[in-house]
Order: sequence, then structure tokens, then C-alpha cells
Amino acid sequence: MALSALSRRLLVVSAHSADFVWRAAGAIATVTASGGTASVVSLSFGERGESGELWKQKGQTVENVKAIRRGEAEAAAGILGAEIVFLDRGDYPLELDAAAITELTDLIRDFEPDVVASEFTTITPPALLLFEPHQPELCGFVPTTFLDITPVWEQKLAAMQAMGAQEYLRQYYAERAGHRANHARRISGRSDIRYSEAFQREVPQVVDAL
Repeated sequence: MALSALSRRLLVVSAHSADFVWRAAGAIATVTASGGTASVVSLSFGERGESGELWKQKGQTVENVKAIRRGEAEAAAGILGAEIVFLDRGDYPLELDAAAITELTDLIRDFEPDVVASEFTTITPPALLLFEPHQPELCGFVPTTFLDITPVWEQKLAAMQAMGAQEYLRQYYAERAGHRANHARRISGRSDIRYSEAFQREVPQVVDAL
């Protein structure tokens, strides 16, 4: 079943302010393009380990980097038709204490998603799909779901362009979308898939027949 067919309310939990763009922008745009609602929760601004280009500037400060990363992420979310919330829990280290977990839990409860794309397990009612990490071979990531993002590819490109602090990742994720599309074409036989995102389904599906 296509992600767009089962998700009307998609929640994406992004560790850093650009993760949702590189790894799930196509999924977000697919949901919003079909009339659904998407919300992003960014646990941090990625102000340290994820903002290399900004720290090359003389006299740079943490607060200025945070402000720039916020602006980039808000612009990208707007391109995708999503809302975004920032928890500002730090970067390298990213601290998720009891208060942060409670805050995230409250956001999930308030938004009532059909699908959660994240690295965090949560309540069982929504389908839980983990988006592909930057180095899947080091994380035990096994793709179980390929989403055709060809119809919304231009939106993902535009969202990636908004992430100026990580310009070096644009080519990587453009190429990754092509690689995953190749996998999707071979599995499905659908020659029209040009770009795809990969997800790992965490909650088993229950069916009446195989």
C-alpha cells in the first residue's frame, strides 16, 4: 500500500533541523499534495555537528547558527507544505531528558498522527516507519518500504536547496533518491519510478491472506 494512501496525518521526528529534508521530504510532499497534513518536530537546530559551512564564517556564534538553521528549516517545511516545531535540545550532545520526552509525547498526542517517521518507537496505533539514516550500513537499516516521490521531486529539490548550511549533502541525497528508485523499479516492475525514498517499517502488518 502506498504511503500516500494510508497517511492523512504524518508526523516526522527529526533529530537535526535538516534531517527531515534529506530523508523524508518526498514523503512529506506526497502527503500534503494529496490533501493530508504533515508536521515536523526538530529536536535540535543541528547547530554544532550539522552546520559546518556556517562555522567557516569568522566570528560565528551558536545563537546566530541556530537562527540561520531555524530559517532554513522553516523555509524547507513551507516548500513541502508542512508545519515545524523546534525543541532546541542541543546538538553534540543531543540531550533527551524526561522533560524532552514528555514534550515530544504531548506533541504526538496533540497531533494524533496516522504515521510517524522517526527513529523513536511510540504508541502502537500509528504505522511507524524509520527514515533512512545518512550511513545505513552502519546503523542496521533495512529498507522495507520504497515510496515513489517522482511526482514531488521538484519540491524535494527546492527544500534541499533551502539547506545552505549543508550544501555538500544535496548531491548525495539526489543520487540516493535515484539509487532507491532503481531498487523500487526492480521490486515492483514499475518503470515510471525515477526517484524514491526508503523506509523501514517497525510495526508488522496484519493481513487476512498472503
